[in-house]
Amino acid sequence: MKTPRLLTLAALLALVPLASAAAESKTQKSNGKSAEASPADDYPLKTCLVSDEALDGDFITYTHREPGKPDRDIRFCCEGCIDDFKGDPAKFLKKLDAAKAAARKRAETKKKP
Repeated sequence: MKTPRLLTLAALLALVPLASAAAESKTQKSNGKSAEASPADDYPLKTCLVSDEALDGDFITYTHREPGKPDRDIRFCCEGCIDDFKGDPAKFLKKLDAAKAAARKRAETKKKP
């Protein structure tokens, strides 16, 4: 009687990592290709963070998650660039942060009379 229960429990535990990987993949795809950026969009880059190819309103949004930090939406031209980003996220996040700082500085300059 105990053997079927143990086998069922073992099978369920084996599926947990698979479900987790599927959830991450689904998150990437559910964010999916966005048709166009909104006019009030504050994303600082018009190019892919990894390849520097023009996004031209057609891009994949990936939500980068780090424990203890807010989630960040990042735009890529293709799923391959997401994989490259995951290889060294700090490098690419530094580039994104620099672009945001430059955009903020330009906006402040425009506000001054």
